[in-house]
Amino acid sequence: MDKKLFSKDFTLVVLGQIISLFGNAAVRFALPLYLLNLTGSSALYGTVTACAFIPAILLSPVGGIVADRINKRNIMVLLDFFTSAVILLFCLLMDQAPLTQLLTVTLMLLYGIAGAYQPSVQASIPVLVNQEHFMAANSVINTISSFSALAGPVIGGILYSAYGLKPVLWVCALCFFVSAVMEIFIKIPFQKQALRGGIWKTARKDFAESIRFIRKEKPVIGKGLLVVCGINLFLAAMIMVALPYLITEVLEFEPGQANRLYGFAEGSLAAGGLLGGIGAGVFANRLTIHKSGKLIISCAACAFPMGISLMLVSSGIVNYIVITACCFGIMAFSTVFTVQMMSFIQTETPQHLIGKVIAVIFTVSMCAQPFGNAFYGILFEVSRGFEYAVVLFSGAISLVIAVRARNLFEKKIE
Repeated sequence: MDKKLFSKDFTLVVLGQIISLFGNAAVRFALPLYLLNLTGSSALYGTVTACAFIPAILLSPVGGIVADRINKRNIMVLLDFFTSAVILLFCLLMDQAPLTQLLTVTLMLLYGIAGAYQPSVQASIPVLVNQEHFMAANSVINTISSFSALAGPVIGGILYSAYGLKPVLWVCALCFFVSAVMEIFIKIPFQKQALRGGIWKTARKDFAESIRFIRKEKPVIGKGLLVVCGINLFLAAMIMVALPYLITEVLEFEPGQANRLYGFAEGSLAAGGLLGGIGAGVFANRLTIHKSGKLIISCAACAFPMGISLMLVSSGIVNYIVITACCFGIMAFSTVFTVQMMSFIQTETPQHLIGKVIAVIFTVSMCAQPFGNAFYGILFEVSRGFEYAVVLFSGAISLVIAVRARNLFEKKIE
């Protein structure tokens, strides 16, 4: 089998990711923003986005188990077609059903699908490329994700501001449909694994085996996972809630301008991820997991200029520029860290466990996100006029976690 980096099948995976992740980024941008525009409540926004993560947490381990036992191509095709149908159904019902409930259910479905989908993509890398290309392949996938996340909110923000929500949703539904059709032609090598009892018994055994591997055989992966959970809880969740709330509700921009600026800010996050993904690929041979803790410290440090600017500067546009620049930095550093960790995990994990181990990592790391979203949604709501204090609190806690992470990676990984 041809396992060079850009084989036909890996190229099709990449192209499918470009299209579907663009649609994913645009719809995740537009739906919560629509809710925030209508209600102006950060608490409701945080609660709804927190609820959206629950299916992703529950379905990610299922996706990993399925990815090791069913052809990964079929999983990607089926889920992309289903996502397109979910978005079309929302378009048909949005003027007839209660909006908050409908939007919450739709986001829960979309996040759940994404949670089941990503283990298949990550688990396909080791069977499509050689081990020496793992870092480069993960860099490509992360770069594509960041590029799509860059284009999705920017184009989605322009369309949303000019034409409203429905045109954005129609474009997203088309993206998922085209991606599914393209993925039909991918050939991913697959070796069927025997069931160990019934389906649920097999699922329990697979999940337990993955947990045992992470805890006993490669405990550094488990400790690194706890670090990721801490950063998701205190930094990533703050950014997710703060960015739309500060730009559209606090910085006093005109509504149409605020929505466009928020789209550009989301684009800056993706641009940072794009730069980080490219950097991880270009400097793959120089990057070692031992030094990755310094990247997390850099992420935490970027929160402090945001809080200081909000505290000392009254200009909305100046605060916007500082927030956007800091978010760019956070994403650049965190993407390099993600690529390093994923390559390390793929290298150290046996082939028959890769999908399940990646799913467990996605599941546990995502558990912190809904708690963080709800927490910061309420915290920003009760701290009106003192939003800078919330941002500085996030930076301080994240910095403590980052310093401990640096010590872990420097001393524990041999």
